[in-house]
Amino acid sequence: MAQPDSDLEEDALKEDLKFYFMNPCEKYRARGQIPWKLGLQILKIVMVTTQYRQLKTISLGTLGYEQDEDDVSGLQICKQQYKKGTMLPSNDSLNIDIAIETDCIHLEPQMLATKRSGDLKMINSSFFNFEFYRLIQVEISFQLKGIDLQTIHARELPDCYAFQNTITFNNRAHSGKVKIYFDSDADIQECKDWHISGSIQKNTQYILVFDGFVIVSCFASLILCTRSIVLALKLQKRFVNFFLEKYKRHVCHADRLEFINGWYVLVIISDVMTIIGSIMKMEIKAKNLTSYDVCSILLGTSTLFVWVGVIRYLGYFQTYNFEDLNTVAECLFSLVNGDDMFATFAQIQQKSTLVWLFSRLYLYSFISLFIYMILSLFIALITDSYDTIKKYQQNGFPVTDLHEFLKECSSTDYSKEPQASMPFICCCRRSV
Repeated sequence: MAQPDSDLEEDALKEDLKFYFMNPCEKYRARGQIPWKLGLQILKIVMVTTQYRQLKTISLGTLGYEQDEDDVSGLQICKQQYKKGTMLPSNDSLNIDIAIETDCIHLEPQMLATKRSGDLKMINSSFFNFEFYRLIQVEISFQLKGIDLQTIHARELPDCYAFQNTITFNNRAHSGKVKIYFDSDADIQECKDWHISGSIQKNTQYILVFDGFVIVSCFASLILCTRSIVLALKLQKRFVNFFLEKYKRHVCHADRLEFINGWYVLVIISDVMTIIGSIMKMEIKAKNLTSYDVCSILLGTSTLFVWVGVIRYLGYFQTYNFEDLNTVAECLFSLVNGDDMFATFAQIQQKSTLVWLFSRLYLYSFISLFIYMILSLFIALITDSYDTIKKYQQNGFPVTDLHEFLKECSSTDYSKEPQASMPFICCCRRSV
């Protein structure tokens, strides 16, 4: 006897729902569907981590003062002091004009190379005659240039750097202790005149090809995850409409959210950041762009998201191992306990506004999440969980409409369908 169309529609919906909530290995055993997204995520871990590691620490060769066609720059020394005044501590008398005057001298590199410090002081004796009760601060500024030799060893085109350095002797407090600050800002520039023999250009092309392959892989992952979310929304719509027609009830918000896989959303965000970061990295390699900070943040964050995105697959296997994370774990554990909090924040320099904002946002969110929320909730969670579990063990766990609907689904024997050879990763069944 033929089943009514409504029953066939209900059975088909149950079959699709049951298949949708399977893990990748169960889907392969059921219908032979190869877990392409899992393979892409593993491939992305290798490629994105390798790509991020290519943003190496700068290692410079010989440094020199900046030189152009018209002038050769050297040291510029400026001092700020009160305009005039006299102070006699023995008579408790003070006469000072609080107007600030600034006096500067310029020392050329040839003079610095040929003269001794004593000779320079004698030549500029009036300038170096400091009256500390009037002195506010002394600032020494100079600009150096250097070439990144590390890229030469890596068979890449070199970068030239200009460093604007400032040494400040701060006496504003007039406390008898002069604070000393050193500030250095680096500007990446393209080298004007370089001649390098060898296969540097060929090696650069290989790196660009690798970056292009990363973009293609992330784009494929982006398409697959977006497709999965679209199919999940269509399945959710079918379930909501069917439940409303048959049972005259609306599906609760919790059941609707079960169709939205947050891991796919995380992977999509990671793919977008990786694609943008890879394009910027290719432009940097081609010497068309020097935004190292933005590129590092995008690739670093995407690398974190890629590793986190694979955690969902680890629950499908009985055993798995992690790499050694001692350095990161010790740093974050120290922050949670408040050990190195001030030192960590103090070491973050305000050189780049973007890097400073990103690091502050990460540290504040991490500290707020773990210290003010998670650690504070542990005691409440333990007591509340005990009461909840005790209640559920006595009365049973609550069943949602979705789970109640899936209970009525008759088990389907997928083992009769022909299958290709299983991937090695799906052959490891959990021990019961």
